[in-house]
Amino acid sequence: MKISYNWLRDYLPINLPANVLKDILTQIGLEVAKVEQYSSVPGSLEGLVVGHVLKCERIQGTDHLHYTEVNVGDKVLPIVCGAPNVAEGQKVVVAPAGVTLYPYNGEPFKLKKAKIRGVRSEGMIVAEDEIGLGPDHTGIIVLPDDAQPGEPAKKYFDIYQDTVFEIDLTPNRTDAFSHFGVARDLYAYLKIHEPNLDIELKLPSVDDFKIDEITRTIDVEIENLEACPRYAGLTITDVEIKPSPKWMQNRLKAIGQKPINNVVDITNYVLHEIGHPLHAFDADQIPGGKIRVKTAEPGTKFTTLFGDELTLTENDLVIAGADGTPLVLAGIVGGLNSGVTDKTRHIFLESAFFNPTWIRKSAKKFGISTDSSYRFERGVDPNNTIWTIKRTALLIKQLAGGKIASNIVDRYPRPIEPFKVTVKYDYVNRLLGIKFKPDEIKQILNVLEIKITQEDDEKLQVVVPTYRWDVRRPADVAEEIIRIYGFNNVPLPSVIKSVHQKHEADPEIPVNIISDYLSSLGFNEIMNTSLQTEKYYEGLQTYKVENLVRLLNPLSSDVAVLRQTLLFGGLESIIRNINRKNLDLKFYEFGNVYFLNPNETDFDRRYSEMPRLALWLTGLREKPNWRTPAKESDFYLLKTYVDNILKRLNYSLDQFQTDESQNELLNYGLEYKLNDKTAVFFGAVSNKLLRIFEIEQPVYFAEFDWNLLLENQQKEIKFKPLPKFPSVRRDLALLLDENIKYQQVVDIIRKTEQKLIEEINIFDVYKGKNIPEGKKSYAISIILRDPNKTLTDKHVDKTIKRIVAALEKELGATLR
Repeated sequence: MKISYNWLRDYLPINLPANVLKDILTQIGLEVAKVEQYSSVPGSLEGLVVGHVLKCERIQGTDHLHYTEVNVGDKVLPIVCGAPNVAEGQKVVVAPAGVTLYPYNGEPFKLKKAKIRGVRSEGMIVAEDEIGLGPDHTGIIVLPDDAQPGEPAKKYFDIYQDTVFEIDLTPNRTDAFSHFGVARDLYAYLKIHEPNLDIELKLPSVDDFKIDEITRTIDVEIENLEACPRYAGLTITDVEIKPSPKWMQNRLKAIGQKPINNVVDITNYVLHEIGHPLHAFDADQIPGGKIRVKTAEPGTKFTTLFGDELTLTENDLVIAGADGTPLVLAGIVGGLNSGVTDKTRHIFLESAFFNPTWIRKSAKKFGISTDSSYRFERGVDPNNTIWTIKRTALLIKQLAGGKIASNIVDRYPRPIEPFKVTVKYDYVNRLLGIKFKPDEIKQILNVLEIKITQEDDEKLQVVVPTYRWDVRRPADVAEEIIRIYGFNNVPLPSVIKSVHQKHEADPEIPVNIISDYLSSLGFNEIMNTSLQTEKYYEGLQTYKVENLVRLLNPLSSDVAVLRQTLLFGGLESIIRNINRKNLDLKFYEFGNVYFLNPNETDFDRRYSEMPRLALWLTGLREKPNWRTPAKESDFYLLKTYVDNILKRLNYSLDQFQTDESQNELLNYGLEYKLNDKTAVFFGAVSNKLLRIFEIEQPVYFAEFDWNLLLENQQKEIKFKPLPKFPSVRRDLALLLDENIKYQQVVDIIRKTEQKLIEEINIFDVYKGKNIPEGKKSYAISIILRDPNKTLTDKHVDKTIKRIVAALEKELGATLR
C-alpha cells in the first residue's frame, strides 16, 4: 500500500523528515518497504534553467537549424536549435549538457555536448515533449519576459512533488489500509513519545451534509443478512461528469491510481482516505429503481466492467436491480453497464459492509483482486458507512455539482457492537516482560481509541472500536500496548534463561536411513509445495486431470490442484537452479501425493494421500579435475542409486519383478514391482516435459511408492553363515530375438534351477556383424553353489544343459 506524505498531512499536520517517519511507521508495525520521491513531471525538471537568447542565426546549408547563443546566468552557451519558433530576445527553457532529460515518450537520457553540421552545441532549448510536460512538439517553450536567466525552470511550471511510502501491511491490519488509518496510528505514537508536540488528528467534517430535495429515492432490500449486515445508499441528481481537478489527480497518481473521471476518482479518493470502499451506480441503469442485495441464481452470467464473463452460483453475493439482474459482484467488481460514464447524469452511491468470508471466497474463486475486495475480504468498519457516504456526497457536490436528492437509505437491522475485552495488569506485564504502571497502560489505550468502561486495581474492561477487527483477546490488547510503547524500548535482560532440548533423528527410521544415505552421496533434499497448476497434467493418461484434488478457493490457477507426482516440483527446482548457472544437480524429496476417485461416494475412500520418495539427476556426476574427466549423469547411475536404496531397506533385488516402464513421464526406463504393484519406476524424463520447463539437458527421475516398500519390508535382519563350499561360474552366449527382455531370461533360469543359482549377471549385449537381422546376443554369467557340498563338473554341466534347453524351448534361444 502506498501512502502520500502530502495527503497524510491533511489529517496529521507533521513535518518530520522522511527517514524519521519511515522508522516510526516500521516501529509501530507499519513496515515501510520503500520510500520514493514522486513528481508529476518525471525528473522534476532538475538541472533545467531559464535562458535568454542573445543571438540567433540560421546555419548555412540547412533549412531549419539555427545557431544560438544563450545566457543561462553564469555563462553563455552555444546551442544548435531546430525549432521553427526560436528567435533572438526570447526567454526559454535550457537543458545544459550533463542534464538528464525525461521525454514524454521514450526513455530518459543524459544530454551530451555535440557537433551538429560542424557547429558546437552545449545544450538544448527544449519543447514540452522533450522534458515530459506534455506531447506538444510544435516548438520550444517560451517563458515570460520577466524570467531571469539562470533561474530554475521548474519555478515557472506547476509541478506536484511528494514523498511516497510503500508500506507492507500484515493482512490483519485493515484499520491501516488508508491515509487516515496510518495518521491515526502515527498520532497515537507521537502523543506517547512526544507529549509536548502540539498536534491533533483531524478527520474531515461532514457537518455541511444536507438533503437538497427529495425527488428520487432508490429503495434498498437486503435479502441475505449474513452476507451483507449493512447497506446504505444515496441518490445524487444532475451531476456533471468531467475530469477531476489537478490536486486530486496528482494525489491519486502519486499512489499509483489512474484518474478516470471526477465521480469515480472521488470514490477512489475516499477509499484511500478512510479505507472504506464505495460504488457509484448510474441511477438510470438500475432496473425498477430498487436495489436488492441477494445471492445469485446458480448459472447466472455476469460480465464485469473489465469485459470478463463469470458464471455465478448461489454462494456469490450480488447487488441487483428490482428484476434480480446482477449489477455488481458485491464488494469485488462492478458490472459492464452499472458504472459511471460520460453520459451519466444521476448517480446512486453505495456504502456497505459485507461479510469478509463471502467476499473472500468469491474473489478467490474468480481470481479477482481489486482495491475494494482487498479491504472487504479482510474486514472494514461497519459503523463508518454513513460518514463515508456523506464525505463522498459532499466531494461530488463540490467537484461534479448536482443535488442530494434523497435521504440516506440505511439498512442495518442487526447493529454490530464494539468488542469487549477484559485485561489484567498482571497478564500484560507477564506477557510483555515489562512492569507497566496502570496509568501508562490507560494512556496508551486512550490514544488508541480503546475505551475503558470499567476498572479496578487488578484489571480493565475495554471496548475495542469496530474498525479494529484484529483486537479480540487480552493478548491482542497487550500487543497494541507494546506496539505503541515501542519494541525498541523493551530492555534487554541481563541473563537469558532457556531450556535446551536436543532432538536427534532416530537412525532406525527408514526415512532417516535413506536421507542420510542420499545426503552422504551429495544429494540435496528439496521440499516443494503440494499445490501445482492443472496444466502439468493436461493430456496425461497415467495421471489424469479428473483424478486431481482441487482447491475450492485457490489463490491462483498456478496453485489450484494437489500434485499426483513429485516430478513437476523437482523440475521447477531444477530450472530455477539452471537459470542461476547451477547445472549439476542431485535432488531427493520425501513428500505426499494426492488422488481423487470421482466415482467413489464414500468420503474416506474418495480421496487418498500417499507418501513418495523421488530422486532427480542432471548434469555432471562430479566436478572434473586433472584426474577425473567430465562425465554426465545417466540412467545407469540412477539405477545404481535406486538399487542401493532398496538394499538399504533390507530388500534383495531378486524380490522384484523388473519390467520396462510404460510411464509417460519418461522417455525410457524400468519398473520394479512387488506383488504386481509398482514399487519404483525410474528413467529419463520425457523430452516433452523438459520442453515445458525449458530444460535443455537430460534429467533422470525415480519415484518410490514409500508405503508399499515399508509394508513389505523385512523388519528383522537375518544372518547366514559364510559358504563352506566354492562357487562355480558358467558363461553363456545366447542368440535371441530382439524383442526378448533380459528379465524373461532371468525368470526362466531361476525357474529351471531354484536351488543352486546364486547370481545371474549380464556382461555384454551385442547386435551387428555376424548376428542375423532381428536378433541380438546376450553374454550371461551364472554363479552356482551348493551349500552342502562341492559341485562337480558333471552336476554343473547337467544343470546348464537343462537351463539352455528351457531357454531354447520358451524363448527360442540358441547358443552361439
